[in-house]
Amino acid sequence: METRPRRERGILRREPVRFGRSVLGAPLDVWEPDRAASDLLVLAGTHGEEGEGVAVLSAALRSLPDGALACPVVLALNPDGLARGTRGNARGVDLNRNFPSPTWRPEPVYTRWTLADERDVELSPGAAPGSEPETAALLELIARVRPSLVLSLHAPLACVDDPAGTPLGAWLAEQGDLPRVGDVGYPTPGSLGTWGAEHEIAVVTYELPAASTDDLVRRHAPHLCAVLAGETPTR
Repeated sequence: METRPRRERGILRREPVRFGRSVLGAPLDVWEPDRAASDLLVLAGTHGEEGEGVAVLSAALRSLPDGALACPVVLALNPDGLARGTRGNARGVDLNRNFPSPTWRPEPVYTRWTLADERDVELSPGAAPGSEPETAALLELIARVRPSLVLSLHAPLACVDDPAGTPLGAWLAEQGDLPRVGDVGYPTPGSLGTWGAEHEIAVVTYELPAASTDDLVRRHAPHLCAVLAGETPTR
């Protein structure tokens, strides 16, 4: 695929559609396909301290020529967390533990301060399943676009988590030189992946490695660009 010249990649040249607002009122935007949609939805920025995923996905989106976007794209599901540098949203909720799955639990969830630390940073799973406006808005978007496959960018576990064993997961692991795994090694109650499996929606989690944003864009944006253009296998 011929990509957009680099001199033209400084801004997003497509206008998004608003699909909701965050706790603090920040817009939740989706870039809709330029042509007939695939059965894929791509998103990033679920965890606010993982801004590298947003940067890489944005670079891929900005590299597409006019008319080439084949699937809906959400760059930042958690804009409040991204603005504040926090994993959770403005209420301290880990959005990836807030989905209305039977596995959802009301107890606090814990994350690491850094990868070298224990899981001792406390976050909330929300007051109830689907309690957060960001989660509710994404569920409404999924109901509208009806994807059978969701690709979610995270960091920095350096793997492709693909419990459904999808062709896209296999292709991404090969292109990104990352291991393909069936889980991330710890429980994820109330996660998007768990909720998706319960609704026959495969969720592939692309965990970028720990590296500079410059290196991540160079190594991973090109094949994500191909994903957005519909030039890769999905199901």
